Amino acid sequence: MKEHLDQPGRTRWRRFAAMMLPATAAVGAILFGMSSGAIAADVTVSGQTFKIGAERLEGDGFKQYGGIVREKGKDGKPGAVHPVALSEIASADLYDLCQSVRADLPGLPVVLTINAGQGKEPARAKDLLIAMDSLGGNATFTNIRIGRDATDLNPTAQAGSFGQNSDHVTITDLQQVSRYTTAATFNLTGLRLKVNVGDDAKGKECF
Repeated sequence: MKEHLDQPGRTRWRRFAAMMLPATAAVGAILFGMSSGAIAADVTVSGQTFKIGAERLEGDGFKQYGGIVREKGKDGKPGAVHPVALSEIASADLYDLCQSVRADLPGLPVVLTINAGQGKEPARAKDLLIAMDSLGGNATFTNIRIGRDATDLNPTAQAGSFGQNSDHVTITDLQQVSRYTTAATFNLTGLRLKVNVGDDAKGKECF
């Protein structure tokens, strides 16, 4: 796929990821030292990740910066802390959306799948926030600004930590491993939910 080298403010995902690598260690150290993240302190996560895939995502108002999520503690002890990449998208259209969660029971694999936006109308989200472990795909950013202070994107982020934003993002072949997602509204056109158990669970995850 041809790089957009001659178009200011646009970059392909692989070039963007390469530019991010030198900052990874420093950002990770900052995140472990954070007393609070960009997610409300009273929100705890399950400790289990889930997968989100889509043929294409079109998003306006993209922001990304570091944060943390916490698991619920037990016996009065604090839960595990996970550094994450936080992505905000003001409005997003997701074509051929897939979400899967694997929850194996003893001797019995179980995969919950949700599919939507498989026709002409995509799934649509407003004020989308995603806390993710990883993201893959082919992305084009319009008017991207890399290296901003994260607090300029979200006041609750860690001052001095790395942030970036763009007017628009297109991601094809989206593969995302997430820990937490929230949205003001999430319209799942053509929603199909299924619990796949045992042999039916094989190969049912989004990727």
